[in-house]
Amino acid sequence: MPHQDGQPVVVIGAGAAGLTAATVLTQAGCNTVCLEARDRPGGRLLSTRADDGAALDLGATWFWDGEKRVQALTTRLGVGSFQQYAAGNALFQDASGVHRLPDNPVDSSAHRYVAGAGALTDRMAAELPAGTLRLSTPVTAVRATGTGLTVHTPDTLHHASHIVLAVPPALALERIDFSDQLPAGLVRLASATPVWMGNVVKVVAVYPSPFWRAEGLAGAAFSYTGPLQEVHDMSGPHGKPAALFGFARAGAATSVLRQVVTDQLTQLFGPEAGGPLALHLQDWSAEHWTSTASVHNLTDYSLFGHRLYQQPALNGRLHWASTETASDYAGHIEGALAAGERAAHAVLTARSENQITPRGSHV
Repeated sequence: MPHQDGQPVVVIGAGAAGLTAATVLTQAGCNTVCLEARDRPGGRLLSTRADDGAALDLGATWFWDGEKRVQALTTRLGVGSFQQYAAGNALFQDASGVHRLPDNPVDSSAHRYVAGAGALTDRMAAELPAGTLRLSTPVTAVRATGTGLTVHTPDTLHHASHIVLAVPPALALERIDFSDQLPAGLVRLASATPVWMGNVVKVVAVYPSPFWRAEGLAGAAFSYTGPLQEVHDMSGPHGKPAALFGFARAGAATSVLRQVVTDQLTQLFGPEAGGPLALHLQDWSAEHWTSTASVHNLTDYSLFGHRLYQQPALNGRLHWASTETASDYAGHIEGALAAGERAAHAVLTARSENQITPRGSHV
């Protein structure tokens, strides 16, 4: 168990990656502080509630077979999961109209969270020792010192042995002042790395019933005319609550987008789709603590998982840990969990090595 040397490890960000890192560190006996700018944990895991209390995901929605960390976490936390509904035909929309696609080639075999994806991070946060998670605490600056790092917030100064940086790299470079202490190549990489979901609006339309299923439709569609480029069924287990969701590019005014989305859903699924009980629009590009001012221009997804993100910066004390930095499953919740684990274990290894006196050494 690592010795608590008085200087904590500071985790910046309380999304899936940050909470994973904080969990691993605290379980190893490490003095840990997790700073989150928002007034809630979760980051891009965000669930709202339908009238019946069931969860509707406005951020991350799925996980897939083979993603063992998510599967294990879902089971351990009691969130529960169910198969994405995919039975029936899909739809394809282009300038010539709407066309049926047999056997639904749009949906893959994915899993959903019974309690919503946001329940994962809510329950992870609740398990941390009291005082570990500090909400509404944005980090404004980081400085390397002779003995560690200092982490500045509007109200406090933290002296840290290591930092786990669990926010999108481009966001970190825009919101946190590193005083030109990071290598120029790393700054260029981080500033150019896309923010996963950062340039999309997620739309969720809630209905009295999943009427499309009676028409032999899976609720799945993809479109060349938009504004929704793809659509999927977001109904809960057994079709309750009934909902469709899709993704549109950010940029249109909300009032305009509401109307054109409703029009498009009507074109795809018929008149019943034109009168949703509720229409939720989550514009991730407008989220100050998710996206940067230039998020629309960040398009090179080959930068995800770059080798520089696997290496600590600032004299081996700054560790990258958002889903964008994951070497596998980047952009997925699984990638966030993996990146958080990697960063935490790197911290623990570094701290242990610093406490070992090599054999044969003399004072």
